[in-house]
Amino acid sequence: MPSPHPRLPLSRRGFLAAGAGTAAALGLAASPARAAGGRRPFGRHGSPAARRTPRTLYVDPRGRGDHTSVADAVAAAAGSGWTLVLAPGVYRERVVLDAARTDATWIGACEDPRDVVIVHDTAAGTPRPGGGVYGTTGSATTTLQAAGFTARRITFANDWLRADHPGVTGTQAVAVKVQGDRSAFHHCRFLGHQDTLYADSPALTAFARQYYADCYAEGDVDFVFGRATAVFERCRFRTLDRTDLTAAPYGYVFAPSTAGANPLGYLVVRGRIDSEAPDASYKLARPWVPSSDTTARPSLVVRDTRLDAGIDAVAPYANMSDSFPWQSQRFAEYRNSGPGARITVPGNRPQLLPEQARSATRAAYLGDWEPWRGEC
Repeated sequence: MPSPHPRLPLSRRGFLAAGAGTAAALGLAASPARAAGGRRPFGRHGSPAARRTPRTLYVDPRGRGDHTSVADAVAAAAGSGWTLVLAPGVYRERVVLDAARTDATWIGACEDPRDVVIVHDTAAGTPRPGGGVYGTTGSATTTLQAAGFTARRITFANDWLRADHPGVTGTQAVAVKVQGDRSAFHHCRFLGHQDTLYADSPALTAFARQYYADCYAEGDVDFVFGRATAVFERCRFRTLDRTDLTAAPYGYVFAPSTAGANPLGYLVVRGRIDSEAPDASYKLARPWVPSSDTTARPSLVVRDTRLDAGIDAVAPYANMSDSFPWQSQRFAEYRNSGPGARITVPGNRPQLLPEQARSATRAAYLGDWEPWRGEC
């Protein structure tokens, strides 16, 4: 299984700067897979004339599939067990996979996830038609409520920018909100600024399990957040530079909101956290205790992961609210490396004991569900 680390994914800032040249900026024109897509837009995954299964639908913005938009294909795929194969392209739309459409699979037809992009530009403070604003959940480009969802080689993005909307105070802009149990992402990208990847559950009492393998996520404030039980294996997280701030912290990578009754929150293993911002300008995490669940006890373990210099090694954690200090939550590290993992103030870097680390594994977090097996 190839690693995403040697090849630097195109930053969303470059994507945005391209304007009308979005396709070129995303590498669509230059990518060998994209070039081949002109003749075989669905690659090795069949076509409307040669379907993989009767429950496979093909999506292509150029009209060579069953549908030209992801939302239309989702609407047509009622029930359980549908597969959508997405041809190369930029799908500018908002998509909701409701809870009834279980065991769905979305596949980017190319090997490079940069070739298939689902993107929109809505923020929490964006006015709704008819009054009010969207809020954080409503800002999501893609909302995935169904259990058993799998995505492969797709980019999920929200390209709303603070600089373009100086009067908007609700700057959360979610690329994807994931709520379903057994949700898996292989070789996917999550691009945004604030609240990029909302790894959540459908209810306080639902312990939704999620698995992210060989993925890439970037952002600035709390850009991986929520109450899911989520494993991030061999993933890369990149913190963005900010020209609107003059002093650190610029933001926080993780903001879990794990329910107090849930013994397991986020597990990051064998990953990398790097930065385009100045050294020590980011915190590794802060706990999110929502007003809707003041009994939450956020849980995060980061282990066997490289933390580059963008992470503040002296004080890597911060409070979101002084009423819920991070020291009272469930944060821990184990065998991390890199300048951002240097232990200079031991009290600020809680570490797992070896016997505790033996329980901090993907199998312990995900139980009888093994999404790392099979085709990726």
